[in-house]
Amino acid sequence: MRVTIWGCRGSVPTPGPETVTYGGNTSCVEVSLDDGTVLVLDAGTGIRQLGFQLLDRGIRKIHICLTHLHLDHFEGLRFFAPLWDERVELDIWGPPSQQLSLGERIARAFSPPLFPVELRDVPAVVTFHDVPRGPWTIDRASLAAHFVVHPGPTVGYRIETKRSSFAYIPDHEPALAGAIAGRSTDWISGASLASGVDALVHDAQYFEDEYEERIGWGHSSVADAVAFTRAVGAGRLRVHRRPEPRKRAQPLVTSNSATLEMWSPIETGGGEEPLLLVVISQVPVCSSLRRNQWIGTRIRRSSGPYRALGPRMSTATRRSSDV
Repeated sequence: MRVTIWGCRGSVPTPGPETVTYGGNTSCVEVSLDDGTVLVLDAGTGIRQLGFQLLDRGIRKIHICLTHLHLDHFEGLRFFAPLWDERVELDIWGPPSQQLSLGERIARAFSPPLFPVELRDVPAVVTFHDVPRGPWTIDRASLAAHFVVHPGPTVGYRIETKRSSFAYIPDHEPALAGAIAGRSTDWISGASLASGVDALVHDAQYFEDEYEERIGWGHSSVADAVAFTRAVGAGRLRVHRRPEPRKRAQPLVTSNSATLEMWSPIETGGGEEPLLLVVISQVPVCSSLRRNQWIGTRIRRSSGPYRALGPRMSTATRRSSDV
C-alpha cells in the first residue's frame, strides 16, 4: 500500500513564501495498491496535481472517497483532470444526508455563478455512492466508513489489504466527549476505524493552548491526536491540517505506541508536494525495519515520473516499497 499526501492544509489553501517548505494544498491523499487500484481520499486543491499524474499513468478507473463536504475537502474536484476525460470512470463516495443526495450536494459547486459548467455536462462517467453502513470492497481492498465527531455529516475511512491497514480521519474532535486517556474505545469517536492500523492520518489542528478556546469546533489538539493514537493502538501517526504557517518550532514527540512527526503541516522538499508514504506490514525486510513501520520520503517532479529524494530510505527499504 502506497499512500501519497498531495495536500493536508485545512480551511483554505495557503500558497506563498511562508508555506513553500511544506506545501499549501488542502486535503487530498492517494492510496495506490499493487493491483493498480487507486483510491483518492478527499478532493481539496491537492487533487489537481494528482489528476495530471493519474492521466499520465493511464489510470482510467478512480474512486474518490470524501469525508465530508466542507469546501476544503472537495474544492479541487472541478479542476481534477480525469473528470474532463471521457475515457475515465469516476466513482465518488461520501456520507449520506437526509436532505439531498451526494450528487445533488456536489452539483451545487458546479453551477453558476460558482462555476460555468454543470456537473451533468462533464465528460467522465461519474457515479455517486453513499458510503455503506458496513464494510465493502473495492477490488482487493476492504473499506469501512463511520461517522465521526465534526460539524455536519462527516466520516473517516479505514482501508485494509491482506498486508497493510491505513486510517484517514482528517477532521475530528474525539475529545469533545471528555478526556481520551483511560476511556473504553467503545466510547471514543473513530476508534473502530483506527484500531490497530499500521498507519493513521489524523486531525491535529491546534496546540493545547489554542484548543482551549476552540472546543466544539470539530478539530483536535496535538495532545489529543497522540492520545487517540495510543488508545486505538495505531502503529504510526501523521498529523493533518493547519490553515496558517506555524510561528513556533516544529516538535518531534515520541510516545510508547506512536511517533508524532509535526510538520507545518506536511514535509516536502522545496515547496514541492507530494509526500510519499509506504505502509509496510508483516513483511520482514532487514533487521533494522520494524513491523508497522511507516516510511516517508519526499518526491519531486523530474523530467520523467516522480522519484524519491535524499537518503530517507535504505536500499533494503526501497526494495520493499511496493508492499
